[in-house]
Amino acid sequence: MKRRLISLTLAAVSAGAPSMGADYDLVIVGATPGGIMTAIEAARMGKSSVILERTGHIGGLPANGLGATDIATRGATTGLFSEFTGAVRKYYADTYGENSQQVKDCSDGFHFEPSVAEKIFGDMIASQGNRINVRTMRQFNFTDDDIAMTANGRRIDSIKVVNRLNGEEEHYSGRIFIDATYEGDLGAAARVPYRIGREAAWEFDEPGAGRTYEYWKSTPAEGSTGQADNAVQAYNYRLCLTRDTAQLVPFPRPERYDRSEYESLAEDVWTGRHTWKAMRDVTPEMMERNRQHLLRGGERTIIPWDNWGIEKLVTINTEPNGKTDANNQHAAFISTDLPEENWPWPTASWEWRDRFARRLRDYTLGLFWFAANDSTLPPQFRKEIQRWGLSAQEYRDNGNFPRHVYVREGRRFEGMYFFTAKDALPVTKGGRPPVHASSITASHYALDSHAARKREKGRAHLDGFISYPTAVYTVPYGVIVPKEVENLLLPVPVSGSHIGFSTLRMEPCWMALGQAAGAAAAIAIDRGVTVQAVPIEALQQRLLDEKATLIYFNDMHPDDEGFEQAQKLGLKGKIPSWSAHKTLFEESLHRK
Repeated sequence: MKRRLISLTLAAVSAGAPSMGADYDLVIVGATPGGIMTAIEAARMGKSSVILERTGHIGGLPANGLGATDIATRGATTGLFSEFTGAVRKYYADTYGENSQQVKDCSDGFHFEPSVAEKIFGDMIASQGNRINVRTMRQFNFTDDDIAMTANGRRIDSIKVVNRLNGEEEHYSGRIFIDATYEGDLGAAARVPYRIGREAAWEFDEPGAGRTYEYWKSTPAEGSTGQADNAVQAYNYRLCLTRDTAQLVPFPRPERYDRSEYESLAEDVWTGRHTWKAMRDVTPEMMERNRQHLLRGGERTIIPWDNWGIEKLVTINTEPNGKTDANNQHAAFISTDLPEENWPWPTASWEWRDRFARRLRDYTLGLFWFAANDSTLPPQFRKEIQRWGLSAQEYRDNGNFPRHVYVREGRRFEGMYFFTAKDALPVTKGGRPPVHASSITASHYALDSHAARKREKGRAHLDGFISYPTAVYTVPYGVIVPKEVENLLLPVPVSGSHIGFSTLRMEPCWMALGQAAGAAAAIAIDRGVTVQAVPIEALQQRLLDEKATLIYFNDMHPDDEGFEQAQKLGLKGKIPSWSAHKTLFEESLHRK
C-alpha cells in the first residue's frame, strides 16, 4: 500500500494567544509524553488542562527519534501507555495492511516513526474534545518573576510564559500545576529542593554510583572512586537514519566543523578498539593484525565483538518504512553523546540551552561527515557509512534533523519518596524488589547511565557509562509529590538519586506517572485536598479502572479476570511470587 501523508489531527493545538488570565483545572508545562498523559487522564475525569510547550511540536522524545521503546518487560507498564502502543500498531495496520512489513517492523506498536508518534499523541489529545488546550511556542523561564505563589510558599497561584512568536507575556492560573519538563523547570521555580549530579557510591550503597569506570557492560575496570560530583550524564540526538535511497539525504557537512574532534575514531577503526569486556583479551599484536588486514582490503574488522560501519558509530533499531532509531553506540569511545559540555543544561537559561543544542547538532553531523569522508579512515569503512543518511520524510521543517535534544536527566527533586537503586533491585535472588503499597505503576528497565566525561587516556571506557539489570519494580506515589508545595506534581523530573532516576527515566514509565498525576490532580480537586493528601486507595482504584498495572505478574494481563484482585493482594504482600493464578485459585477455594 502506498504511504499516505500524516497530518496532525489536533484541533486544540494553537500558536495563537489565549485570553489573558486563562484559568484551568491543570496547568501543565511541557508537551512531553508524561505531560500529555497527565492531561488525557485528567480530561477523562472531567478536568480541563492547558499544556504549555516551548517548541512548535508535541510529543517530546518519541516524536524526536526515540522510536524504539525503552522497556525491559512488555506488560510491566500498561494503562495509557498501552493505549499509545495499541494506537501505533493500529495505524500501521490500517495504513499498510495487517500482514504488511510495516506492521511487523512496528513490533506491536513499540517501534514507530517520529512523525507517527506525534500523530498518535495528537489523536489521543483530540479525542478529549475541548478539555485539553495545547499552546505551542510558549517558553517558561523559571525565574522568580515567572511564578506567583501564596505568601507562605505552599501553593502556586499562576505562572508567566513568553509567546515566542510575538514576544508577549501570558499568564496562566490553575488549581493544580504539573512539571512535565525534562529539566524540572517549574519545580525549581516553585523552590522544591532538587539534586543535580551524582551521589557517592556510599551515600545509598548503589552500584555504579559516583565516578565509575567499567567495561561495557558492568565489568569493573581501574579508576573508579565512587566519589560524588556535579557531572550530568551525556545528552545526544536520537537520529532517524535510513538506507532507503528513495528517502536518503546524505550526511551534510555542518557549518561549524572541527575535524580534530573525531580523529581518535580513525585509530579505533583501524585497531578495532572498543569498550566491550572482550577488550581485556585483545593484545597490541591483535590490533596490529587488524590494521594490516584492513590495509589489504579486508571487508571488516576481525577484532572480537568489534562493530563495523554505521554500528561503530551508533546502535541501530528498526522502525517501519525503512527507518531506524539510531542511538549512541555504548561500546564506543566516540559516538553521538557529547559528555561534559551538557553539565550546565539543567539550570541554564534557554539562551544557553539553544546554543548547546546547535553545538550538539554540529558535533553530531560532523561525526557522520568525518566517518563518511575523511581519508584517514579505511575506504571500505567510509563506503559503509555512505550507504546511510537522514530520512527526507522526517523533520521536514528542521533539515531532517530532530528538533529536541535527548535530555536524559535534569533536576531530580527531593519528594515525599526518594527512589534509589534498592527500589529496583531484587531483595532475594530471583525475587522482587521491595513492593510499595502506594504503587502507581510497575516499571522495568536497567540501572542505566550514559557517560559523564569524555575519553580519558588509559581508561577502559568513559566515566559513568553503566548498565545493571533490575527486576520489575513498583513505583510509589511519593516520587511525583513534593514535600511542601500543595498543588504541584512532578511526573517527569521525579524524586530519586542519579542511579535510581536512571531506571525511572524511560518514556513508558513517564507516561504511567503522567497518567497517575492526572488522576491524582482530579481527585485532589474533587475532594478539596492537597496533592499530598490524595487517598492512595482512591488513586489506585482509578488507575486500575483505566487498566494500569501497579504490580507485575507474568501470568496476568489487565483484561484478565481476577486482575484487579491480584493487584490489590500483591500490593499487600500476599502474592510474593511472579505468578498470581495459583494464589487466586487458592483464595477462591477458601471463599467457597
